[in-house]
Amino acid sequence: MVEPVEKVAPAPGGCGAAPAAQLGAGAREFLKALASEQRQQMLELFAGGIELTVGTVAKRLGVGQSNASQQLALLRRGGLLTSRKDGKQVFYRIDSAAVDRSLAELRAYLHTCCPPGN
Repeated sequence: MVEPVEKVAPAPGGCGAAPAAQLGAGAREFLKALASEQRQQMLELFAGGIELTVGTVAKRLGVGQSNASQQLALLRRGGLLTSRKDGKQVFYRIDSAAVDRSLAELRAYLHTCCPPGN
């Protein structure tokens, strides 16, 4: 026989009982960068740690260079990509260390805010 589970209302202002849980600005930018399907598709282009230019990304996704540049900038601000300049070309690649930090921050926040059930 399964016992009924008591429903508990969440604390005001948050998803759990710990009001001190705060999501940092870096994690917010990380989530914002991932919120677009187009940016998610862009990230897939960088699998395996390859570097790509704005022009290459635009061509592979069939979008304009201006649009690709704006989206890549959001991914970079979100800590998902890093860039380096070589002459007039800007090369982008996944920033694994920054992604790991953002994921760790999100994990810590979620465990504080909304701990897994027992």
